[in-house]
Amino acid sequence: MFHVEEESSGGDGSEIDEEFGGDDSTTSLSRWVFDEKDDYEVNEDYDDDGYDEHNHPEMDSDEEDDNVEQRLIRTSPAVDSFDVDALEIPGTQKNEIEDTGIGKKLILALQTLGVVFGDIGTSPLYTFTVMFRRSPINDKEDIIGALSLVIYTLILIPLVKYVHFVLWANDDGEGGTFALYSLICRHANVSLIPNQLPSDARISGFGLKVPSPELERSLIIKERLEASMALKKLLLILVLAGTAMVIADAVVTPAMSVMSAIGGLKVGVGVIEQDQVVVISVSFLVILFSVQKYGTSKLGLVLGPALLLWFFCLAGIGIYNLVKYDSSVFKAFNPAYIYFFFKRNSVNAWYALGGCVLCATGSEAMFADLSYFSVHSIQLTFILLVLPCLLLGYLGQAAYLSENFSAAGDAFFSSVPSSLFWPVFLISNVAALIASRAMTTATFTCIKQSIALGCFPRLKIIHTSKKFIGQIYIPVLNWSLLVVCLIVVCSTSNIFAIGNAYGIAELGIMMTTTILVTLIMLLIWQTNIIVVSMFAIVSLIVELVFFSSVCSSVADGSWIILVFATIMFLIMFVWNYGSKLKYETEVQKKLPMDLLRELGSNLGTIRAPGIGLLYNELAKGVPAIFGHFLTTLPAIHSMVIFVCIKYVPVPSVPQTERFLFRRVCPRSYHLFRCVARYGYKDVRKESHQAFEQILIESLEKFIRKEAQERALESDGDHNDTDSEDDTTLSRVLIAPNGSVYSLGVPLLAEHMNSSNKRPMERRKASIDFGAGPSSALDVEQSLEKELSFIHKAKESGVVYLLGHGDIRATKDSWFLKKLVINYLYAFLRKNSRRGITNLSVPHTHLMQVGMTYMV
Repeated sequence: MFHVEEESSGGDGSEIDEEFGGDDSTTSLSRWVFDEKDDYEVNEDYDDDGYDEHNHPEMDSDEEDDNVEQRLIRTSPAVDSFDVDALEIPGTQKNEIEDTGIGKKLILALQTLGVVFGDIGTSPLYTFTVMFRRSPINDKEDIIGALSLVIYTLILIPLVKYVHFVLWANDDGEGGTFALYSLICRHANVSLIPNQLPSDARISGFGLKVPSPELERSLIIKERLEASMALKKLLLILVLAGTAMVIADAVVTPAMSVMSAIGGLKVGVGVIEQDQVVVISVSFLVILFSVQKYGTSKLGLVLGPALLLWFFCLAGIGIYNLVKYDSSVFKAFNPAYIYFFFKRNSVNAWYALGGCVLCATGSEAMFADLSYFSVHSIQLTFILLVLPCLLLGYLGQAAYLSENFSAAGDAFFSSVPSSLFWPVFLISNVAALIASRAMTTATFTCIKQSIALGCFPRLKIIHTSKKFIGQIYIPVLNWSLLVVCLIVVCSTSNIFAIGNAYGIAELGIMMTTTILVTLIMLLIWQTNIIVVSMFAIVSLIVELVFFSSVCSSVADGSWIILVFATIMFLIMFVWNYGSKLKYETEVQKKLPMDLLRELGSNLGTIRAPGIGLLYNELAKGVPAIFGHFLTTLPAIHSMVIFVCIKYVPVPSVPQTERFLFRRVCPRSYHLFRCVARYGYKDVRKESHQAFEQILIESLEKFIRKEAQERALESDGDHNDTDSEDDTTLSRVLIAPNGSVYSLGVPLLAEHMNSSNKRPMERRKASIDFGAGPSSALDVEQSLEKELSFIHKAKESGVVYLLGHGDIRATKDSWFLKKLVINYLYAFLRKNSRRGITNLSVPHTHLMQVGMTYMV
């Protein structure tokens, strides 16, 4: 492998804004220019990022004034070819589950039990136990007050916030923190994720809005977000922090659920001590994480009915206790008892909030596990089944405790009738295992999204189901979660400290979701400001009050979870920072187009038969690594395609729209740029033969479409020679279904970087470098010749040219930057999975060159 060091300051980013589709207004806005009628014609069909106006002599200004008629016209918005091609995805991202009938929704409602509601369904195992450990029972009114807190926590957080608001903030059926972020990034240019293009935002359709105060407010927020780098960074940090809390939640959910369920042995078998409960819990946890690799689909027929039986047990036991002990606990629906509870217990009542929030654990899972269920099915299941069963379960426990104060240490199992104890114990353990699996699976999905969006090191991902692409298993993450989970269980050894850690993780996710959904309501939904204010204020006040309670007991052992979440956040932040810096450096070091023109169509070397696929992270421009291939190898392939595999912020991209092509330099160079787009739900499991076949077919489709456009333009030129203004030809787009659309911009005319170039110069450049066939017959002959060339190159073989770019901090860099880049990022990059691994390319087809950038 060759290694070349290049020094780059990575500083001002003037080129970066252009490459990221940033603040250059000429990329999206029309402008006033002088129309110069002359004999030159705009005909530029290849990428000319590096065009240099100094290579072409300018006409004398006086001569221009004499020979060119000038008038002021308004030009059409410049259109990038990638943006145009991205428009061809005809709304394929719609979540089709929402269109199902009533019968299908009822079936989905049953299936959601086994995946979505396991976490919140097991909360009655430990909520009252933790609450009354923090605030001991003094009289019956304390039980009523605590029950009232639980009831209104369930109403405010899971029911009002998540079921009626958050579930609708999905990204085409995808839920979770990164789904919210990707949704915001598609509506505003706020992404700090490397390798993104304006065309990425066009994959999903947008509806037109009638002008209104809400729309004006949305545009103002959008402008301020896009103009402030500080707000962009703050938004990304918020998302990374929320994701770190999701990972931490995947640690405490199994620990809390399993220990609470196993803890029932102390009620059923009097000789069982807490240390023995810990040992048994550790064994169960090891088994739980060991079978995680077999996937959820293989147990799908069991999970739904098992959770249904569990909810019926909750409701049945609750009704039994209400009838046998005290039905007067129904007065807890009066919120005044919350006030009386705080008035009597003051500080202890505030401490009890840390246990009360546990009744809402799993609310985020309803949103994170949204992938394969419709919003309506989750709403229907929660409102008609889950919430009533939970309320009956808590009411029954309160009724039992009202006559058995001493049983508060294990409220649930103590309230179970003795004749039903062991069946309920068995069912509760099954429910706990299901809840633990569901949260771990949701974490795998969240990490997959963050990997796809460049915010987590690449890890090996195993798809456990051929039918459901979202059911995945990440071995490294799975065993890491097990290790931390065992540390938490063994170090704390009681559910009270674990419950506090559980509350910290859940509330961290909830507050992140509240802020992101509020931004979506303002920016995208354009909701009435009163509704937005009520949602944001009520949600944040409730969550901050709960959060203050759990933070007061962080020294009890829950600090372990905070440390783990901090480590996860630092990993994501360092990876994103290093990846972005590496990408920006590669953009600055890309090869100028003038250099390629000077080398000629042979590129200064021998063009050997075959196709070379040069992998790089640049979506625009010629990567610097290509220059090192030219200087270090005796020959280069007769056709070279710069392949950029990138994940776009949408769930999936159709196979037929996977590749976007653009020509680099004139036809004789046989250089193309290809962007292979994948959504964060897409599975990259093609063999290298299938990948090559699809790529070549897409390239041929691109060349044929280009020929069709040229033929249409040629016909238009012959038919409109007498037109008064022949410079305003409309660009024609041929959609996959054969429809023809006019885009109202010059055909094949690409935006030139230098804003001071005159139309005369652009036309002159097109004659020098991009002049194409002048008749339909010439177009057809050129098309057949180029397709034949591609077939011969394909028969000669395809070679993968891999350029491994690395970055190192310069000697005069700050110590912190050296630490992050030279050690932390280098360690993560060395131990992450290479992107080419998924294609299973044989080593005989690989050619690698490495280079190091000093930043």
